Amino acid sequence: MASHLFAVCFGANEPLRVARFWSEILGRELVDDPRDGVLVLPDDKSGFRLRFPRIPQPKVLQNRAHLELTSDSLEHQRQTVARALALGARHTDVGQRPEESHVVLADPEGNEFCVLGPGNTFLAGCGFLGDVSCDGSQAVGYFWSAALGWPLVWDQDEETAIQSPLGGPKIAWGGPPLMPKGDRDRVTFDLAVDDGDDPQPEVDRLLSLGATVVGADADGAVVLTDPDGTEFRLLTRR
Repeated sequence: MASHLFAVCFGANEPLRVARFWSEILGRELVDDPRDGVLVLPDDKSGFRLRFPRIPQPKVLQNRAHLELTSDSLEHQRQTVARALALGARHTDVGQRPEESHVVLADPEGNEFCVLGPGNTFLAGCGFLGDVSCDGSQAVGYFWSAALGWPLVWDQDEETAIQSPLGGPKIAWGGPPLMPKGDRDRVTFDLAVDDGDDPQPEVDRLLSLGATVVGADADGAVVLTDPDGTEFRLLTRR
């Protein structure tokens, strides 16, 4: 028994506000989360949920993971940027150079994301939501490949990427140097086992791959860290 990726989580002070933005920009359905916060559902079986749980901490540091949106043309990129700004996004500076073809924006709570220019072959065929681009080591890319059962589709110069066997968005890690880590990562992964399955064997499997147990949260989920020390959760049945 292996767990599956239930959702990519963005901790939010105002979950509904942020979730509405992503629901509108991605054209995906917005639903209540029975655990806490709001969910934006995937548009097909190859995608994953975006989850927006409520957290009290304000955003201070640049996120160590961000979403990247793809474009079919320069006009498509322009339209996406304009629509995002109209929905409450803003331009933000993360050190990008003027000659780079992507546009860096922040959603209504400051979560950074990129609108890529056309011709990005790395994300060809991944869809409008191209990937989750993460700060992380090569070892953590290997860990998540084994944890999710997603094959490595990139492994070069300590940069790694994985993708579901069904296709859809990739998850990528950029390798060193790594960004500073704050008290809490606002962007994390939620894993889940099938309803009725005992989660303990999966906890043991994740530990054997290099995870560390931190404890349990208020919902009873098991909180772990990956080999880079980034927290993630294994959800229990609800």
